[in-house]
Amino acid sequence: MRHRHFLKLFSAGAIMLSVLAGPTLANPVVVFDLKSGQILQHQDAFKRWYPASLSKLMTAYVTFRAIAAGEVQLDSPIKVTKHSAAEPPSKMGFKPGSVMRLDNALKMMLVKSANDIAMAVGENIGGSQAAFAERMNAEAVRLGMNGTHFVNPNGLYSPDQYTTARDLAVLVMAIRREFPQYAPWFSIEGLAVGKKAIPNYNLLIGRYPGADGMKTGFVCPSGFNMIGSATRNGRTLVAVVLGEKSAVSRAEAAARLLDQGFGAPAAGSATVATLAPYGDTVSPNDMHDEVCKKKTPEEQSEAPPALAKDVPKSPYQVKLDHVPTLVAVGLGGATGPAPKAILDQGGQEYADVPIPTWRPDKPQPAGTGPKVAGADAQGDRPAKTAN
Repeated sequence: MRHRHFLKLFSAGAIMLSVLAGPTLANPVVVFDLKSGQILQHQDAFKRWYPASLSKLMTAYVTFRAIAAGEVQLDSPIKVTKHSAAEPPSKMGFKPGSVMRLDNALKMMLVKSANDIAMAVGENIGGSQAAFAERMNAEAVRLGMNGTHFVNPNGLYSPDQYTTARDLAVLVMAIRREFPQYAPWFSIEGLAVGKKAIPNYNLLIGRYPGADGMKTGFVCPSGFNMIGSATRNGRTLVAVVLGEKSAVSRAEAAARLLDQGFGAPAAGSATVATLAPYGDTVSPNDMHDEVCKKKTPEEQSEAPPALAKDVPKSPYQVKLDHVPTLVAVGLGGATGPAPKAILDQGGQEYADVPIPTWRPDKPQPAGTGPKVAGADAQGDRPAKTAN
């Protein structure tokens, strides 16, 4: 009996190893088929991790559901509050009282990963940061994201804001299955804000064949996180990668995992919904010292660092081989109804300093071209700043 039991356990282990075939993984990952939910590869899928700007995917999901419920429309006004305007970079830098359409706000949040815009969306849709976080957590519970908790809509560091690779896979499936009409927003190559071009921090977009989403994130305690999706021959795979050491290495890791998924026959029967929890599910992982200690602000950035001419570049670090398609966004045009959360407060508005025109938070010197790194990057704050 013991011998048969051992063989049964060994067989199950062999199946799992076949699913995990490939280079040894060093951090939480999940690779899955979007249509079936079948998991092709995973490691530490239930390890507690700081989501950083991957939190903005839940912000988008809550907002998509609010649109579907009639609480708000794509052309509804999103007003920048004093609180949201004070959020640290990455940000758009609009002044308190500035107003934009909701769809433009979401595009800036997803492509630029703008923390000020994410907070403004949360405050306008939810009524306050705390109320919106309650909605984020309620959706997490409803979806079965049992290892996740939110306190803010933008992902700036808080010890009480955490998730897992498996839970993020659940969220991705909900977004892509329930709201396919918004899928193009996750594959935007860049934004045009006036004369300024802002590239997508997702380095797979425009470089990896079939890449079509979804989001990146970085704060020092989380390391470099990424969810990358790609579609080939009608099959969409998604790679969730947490805790990489740089913006380039996370893109390379996601590309490698997607390559393995597209190149190997499907193995294993576990799905995102049925994968049983395993390992340490309560101890958070903090990469602050490993990723940010004694490094320059440029190295603590979502933007890939510039390399000397004689240093070989990663394929995910070189410029696009084509002129990127930019989507114009900005202020104005918000002719739709105000969010119901605002109206429910008796008509009182957050911001009391209406400024109708855009003022960049850090004006760009003439002739320097688009600014996409340094102080404008999400990770330029090495300290664990709580929100």
